[in-house]
Amino acid sequence: MTTADSNSPLSVEIGTLQGGAADLSQYAGQAVLIVNVASKCGLTPQYTGLENLQKSYADQGFTVLGVPCNQFMGQEPGSAEEIAEFCSATYGVTFPLTEKVEVNGEGRHALYERLVDFADADGHTGDIRWNFEKFLIGRDGTVVARFSPQTEPESAELVAAVEAQLAR
Repeated sequence: MTTADSNSPLSVEIGTLQGGAADLSQYAGQAVLIVNVASKCGLTPQYTGLENLQKSYADQGFTVLGVPCNQFMGQEPGSAEEIAEFCSATYGVTFPLTEKVEVNGEGRHALYERLVDFADADGHTGDIRWNFEKFLIGRDGTVVARFSPQTEPESAELVAAVEAQLAR
């Protein structure tokens, strides 16, 4: 697949953290882990695992895509510059980050409109429950897995799902 299907989450328009448009279609044909992130959350140390996934699998056609969100107890209050500095200085993040968006409610970004109907292993669909909820997009551009915020990035189930997509 060279371009993202029009129904794929990768065909949605979203900005980069630095400003300007992010070209998600560049990830067509890759496996992408989309994660709503926050800098001041109890789950923020998951950035370490996310970066480890990025480093381990990037050369095989994989990327993490961090999507900052401030909807959960105001845990991502910073400006774009503050978020970028925190991620880089604290966790050495090299994966791409989008603009800060809303993932729930009337202001839900179109990216999340295309994600929230997919069920996780427990059958949860709908609203994002907390920071660090994860969606795996397969090489074909479709959502193939959803993981709860508490699922660690380097957990056996998440790594197996990524590796299964990379083997396709």
